Amino acid sequence: MRSALGGPRVLLRRLREVMAEPVSAQDRLDKIVVLIAANMVAEVCSVYVLRVDGTLELYATEGLNRSAVHLTVMRIDEGLVGTVAREAEPISLSNAQAHPAFSYRPETGEEIYHSFLGVPILRAGNTLGVLVVQNRAHRSYTEEEIEALQTTAMVLAEIIASGELTALALPGAEPAARRPLHLTGSALSEGIGLGHVVLHEPRIEVTKVIADDVPGELDRLDHAVETLRASIDTMLEDEGVARVGEHREILEAYRMFAHDRGWINRMREAVMTGLTAEGAVERVQSDTRARMLRMTDPYLRERMHDLDDLANRLLRQLTGRAGGPEKMALPDNAIIVARNMSPAALLDYDRTRIRGLVLEEGAATSHLTIVARALNIAAVGHIENIVGLVDAGDPVIVDGVSGEVHVRPPTDVEGVYVEKVRFRAKRLEQYAALRDVPTVTRDGVAIDLHLNAGLLVDLPHIDETGASGIGLFRTELQFMIASAFPRTNEQLKLYRAVLDAADGRPVVFRTLDIGGDKVLPYMRAIEEENPALGWRAIRLGLDRPGLLRSQVRALLRAANGRELRLIFPMVAAVEEFDRARHIVERELTHLRRHGHGLPERVLVGVMLEVPSLLFQLDALFERIDFASVGSNDLVQFLFAADRGNPRVADRFDPLSPAALNALKTIADAAERHGKSVTLCGELASRPLEALALAAIGYRKLSLSPAAYGPVKAMFLDLDLGAVARLVEPLLKSEAHIASLRPHLKAFAETTGLPL
Repeated sequence: MRSALGGPRVLLRRLREVMAEPVSAQDRLDKIVVLIAANMVAEVCSVYVLRVDGTLELYATEGLNRSAVHLTVMRIDEGLVGTVAREAEPISLSNAQAHPAFSYRPETGEEIYHSFLGVPILRAGNTLGVLVVQNRAHRSYTEEEIEALQTTAMVLAEIIASGELTALALPGAEPAARRPLHLTGSALSEGIGLGHVVLHEPRIEVTKVIADDVPGELDRLDHAVETLRASIDTMLEDEGVARVGEHREILEAYRMFAHDRGWINRMREAVMTGLTAEGAVERVQSDTRARMLRMTDPYLRERMHDLDDLANRLLRQLTGRAGGPEKMALPDNAIIVARNMSPAALLDYDRTRIRGLVLEEGAATSHLTIVARALNIAAVGHIENIVGLVDAGDPVIVDGVSGEVHVRPPTDVEGVYVEKVRFRAKRLEQYAALRDVPTVTRDGVAIDLHLNAGLLVDLPHIDETGASGIGLFRTELQFMIASAFPRTNEQLKLYRAVLDAADGRPVVFRTLDIGGDKVLPYMRAIEEENPALGWRAIRLGLDRPGLLRSQVRALLRAANGRELRLIFPMVAAVEEFDRARHIVERELTHLRRHGHGLPERVLVGVMLEVPSLLFQLDALFERIDFASVGSNDLVQFLFAADRGNPRVADRFDPLSPAALNALKTIADAAERHGKSVTLCGELASRPLEALALAAIGYRKLSLSPAAYGPVKAMFLDLDLGAVARLVEPLLKSEAHIASLRPHLKAFAETTGLPL
């Protein structure tokens, strides 16, 4: 590589000196382009910065007309510079003017320059600008020169991302690195949160990118890679890691990448240009992310996440930082941002300081979402690349109603949301005023509203809302957030606390619904092609009766002298219920024999969520004391659509005649047999869906605490007979109706029903 000043290492050292000088942002950029041009023996060096409006502006140049600075602006689909920015890949040409993408800008005076080398200025895979060198001669730039310019661009990325250049921009033309972002995903938990970003797994901030001792940095990198490989091997050899399953597959992928020579060589080459080991890891990963973000293949996108995780592990090795999220220094208004996380991880935080949650993944019916709702945390999921788009401390607004996220919001947007928060607070006050008002429709039909729960943090909501009781207590959440299997005494303590909080109101306990997507961290995972249809819930309990017996025993003891309501999940055949009920009878006998106190009454039911039970309802209702409908799984299985898969989760409307007729079949059978039935899936937590459920015969609903007020207010203003008369002929209609949703919305609008 030709060099006037000693190569890229000398250039990086000089850049560090310039960055430390107390000069203006423009003077700093001007000095940098002079240094780069001299070092690379280039007659031109220019820096283009991506603006908030999506255009590229010339911010500094050595060799082109200085008068063109801040005057030359081009679209991202225009010219070679635009191509570099759009593709996030270097372009090297010996005769740039012959390239079809070349765009001549007369104010720059670049017509005399022929060779062109442009590299993207990247940070976390996102393009912030373009760095260009040009020469009059027709010459080909070497791989070493391209590598050196990419390394230099990394330093420029930090200058742009710092916000230092904002003062040079006109309003509306600020650098895109700190631009406001309006992103839309899936609303997971209602509410509005205003606060500042806290990354659940913080990126290691590389503060020193320029090496003082290149051989020493190579040794540090090699040692860190070997340590990383050894740690992955140790985890894979751990007896506690399943021989098969998703967790092992992730570790196997990590091991494959950690031994990939191409990845290691790219980092070593980056160090050779003058970067520290940390700087090399960050630069290579940013380049990789930039390429993979532009891919559409979901498998390759998933591998990007694996590489992100691996690079972060390597940075932790290099910096000596412990793994895991940092939760101790939360601001008062924290917005947790993560690719995904477990319910236990969310509960580890100081929940009094959390205002919102933003996820790259997430599903409306996941256990993390259920916990977020229990904590009244506004949550939005499916925000692509959110971890790479924000920095710790960025102001952010989370709208858990519309599914919108505003990063670095403008003042006017922030003002609008402050008003929304005030309005929401007033509305919550109105709902609170309805606490002691019986839930009776305008035409005199009583609706029994219960709450869904699963954690101790849910219990205060019973008194706050005035709910009739707990229609579904998900006992598995205690198991999912624990680091080891909860002992019988721990379970006993929780179940007693729940019954105490209910204070005589009914509580329906669901036995362990684990397996499928609900994996306990301390149990060996079983590899299944279709885990949602596999060994889970009552199937696991009947195959491991000791597990089910210990839980039933704890529940029976906790209900000493009180009523116990117990349901079994995922029952697919009447015979399964008979076997499960027999276990309850055996445990009652055991407690009597050993002199333990017994519940005053034990009622045993099933969770209706497997479609096969729709054809066994008469036999089932003859055996059970009551039933609950799990609409989340029932609709999932009815349409063969994975509720955790964003590609199909919303493809089928639960307000379609097919789904509503299935639900009505259950309500009608319960009425025939004189048995109580409660719908406790997510459908009950949305006013429009709750309206439809009441219209087809459901008089007991169990919903999330946040939904209690809106659903109750809707029922108090509802003429149930009128909506039932609307729905009945639509369900029987021979004409194809895709969904009753538009009909119900029209009814609500016409009657002024609050939704």
